[in-house]
Amino acid sequence: MKAHTPALALDADVLIIGGGLAGTWAAIGAAREGARVILVDKGYCGTSGVTATAGPGHWWVPPLPEAREAAIDKRLATAYGLADRRWMARAIDTTWTSLPGLAGYYDFPRDDAGVTQYRGLRGPEYLRALRSRVLDSGVTVLDHHPALELLHDAHGRLAGARGWRRQASGRWQVRAGAVVLATGGCAFLSRLLGCHTNTGDGYLMAAEAGAELSGMEFSNYYCIAAAGSTMTRSMVYTFGDYYDDAGRALHIPQGPGFTDALAKALLQGPVFADLSAIPAHVRARLPSIQPNLMLPFDRRGIDPFRQRFEVTLHAEGTIRGVGGLRVIDDDCQTVVPGLYVAGDAASREPIAGATSGGGAQNSAWALSTGQWAGRGAARTALDNGAPEGPLNGFGGVGLGTGQGTPGVELVAQIQAEVHPLDKNLFRHGQQLQQSLAALDNVWDRLQQGPGRNDTPLRARETVAMAATARWCYRAALARRESRGMHQRSDLPGQNPAFDGHLRVGGLDQPWTRLDPLTALEPLA
Repeated sequence: MKAHTPALALDADVLIIGGGLAGTWAAIGAAREGARVILVDKGYCGTSGVTATAGPGHWWVPPLPEAREAAIDKRLATAYGLADRRWMARAIDTTWTSLPGLAGYYDFPRDDAGVTQYRGLRGPEYLRALRSRVLDSGVTVLDHHPALELLHDAHGRLAGARGWRRQASGRWQVRAGAVVLATGGCAFLSRLLGCHTNTGDGYLMAAEAGAELSGMEFSNYYCIAAAGSTMTRSMVYTFGDYYDDAGRALHIPQGPGFTDALAKALLQGPVFADLSAIPAHVRARLPSIQPNLMLPFDRRGIDPFRQRFEVTLHAEGTIRGVGGLRVIDDDCQTVVPGLYVAGDAASREPIAGATSGGGAQNSAWALSTGQWAGRGAARTALDNGAPEGPLNGFGGVGLGTGQGTPGVELVAQIQAEVHPLDKNLFRHGQQLQQSLAALDNVWDRLQQGPGRNDTPLRARETVAMAATARWCYRAALARRESRGMHQRSDLPGQNPAFDGHLRVGGLDQPWTRLDPLTALEPLA
């Protein structure tokens, strides 16, 4: 982006980019340290992001040694050697001590014995409560202010960000001593409920500043949904039976192999679900724990408990995958000094390894990393003082004007490589190379600049999705084995030579590096 005088220029100690679960907890954590905090959100803080549309559970484990050890051991058994016991313990403990602090903002229910229940929350109310607590903490919230690029000072130090004012028009700039990226993952505009703001923006901005990503090969999570629906609440499908279009029963067992079995059936033809086996007590609770689940069925006049209906699998990319920006210390700092990361924008390998963190672990990760990153960013900013002098961007694709290919056309080409089951879920080295060639072509076309009618936001979203897709497939090609959710038909089985974390970065020429397994040591 060229140098200019922004329409809105503000100063802060800490800038939080993203206003979902991780971003709001980060703002609370930074403000608690006495920092001046500004939070910018692409949408409206408290309604954008995946948590606001969900019924998130949390990794809620009592502080009993045997209980916590059992919870960690259970998760480690599914991590394929890539998770970290200490980080799991930290996330569990931070979750346990944090949620009760929302009392007065969120109406936690009580069970029949009068015991307050913290494990499961109602997403819309949870995010509304967090927004209120953020504002009560003295944080300045700028809604509909998407960030477009990070900034540095004359010494090359991170110094804030610039972005676009979607409603007021014009640019904004925040000068800050530290930045927390809480921009979510990337589902490549799958139009899944709550995912529309998650286009990999944070990955792109951080990589331009020199950050590394990790675990991007574990980016092929798919979620079952009713055909034609964007709803990704999947709990009820664990009670389902499945049939082909001729009414023949399909063998689609519940458990780790469910998605693969369903995907193979879908590649052969339509699949229909029968949810008549859902127990009455579960049906009775659905309106309170997943109130939006029934809306798609109601609109189409379907009773899902008595009628069979067609299902599909939607790509969720890194949202319920694992990959994201690499953290290097307990405060979730990236390799770029002063740049911190939280939630889905960060690689969840420390708690998830090579398999999805699902709901409970991912929620605990967002809550915990948000506070750790906010705290770390505040201490860095207060120790180092405000950046001085003129600020400049790190330079990036899609920030200028141009007569390039319209973003809508390029997005469709990206989606054609990352959404199909037979390209992303079921992987093969030759197909990965073909997809990378197509994505490299998209990247080359992006160098021509934005399409004539593309907004600054759409231009950068397109660039972010293209970069993210290339990192995912470069990492998938480099991990020459099958491990966790990354399965390659040409390289079946786990290979001990790949017992490590695969790092990836770079833009015009993406690179990969396999780092041996080493624990992230506590800060001194």
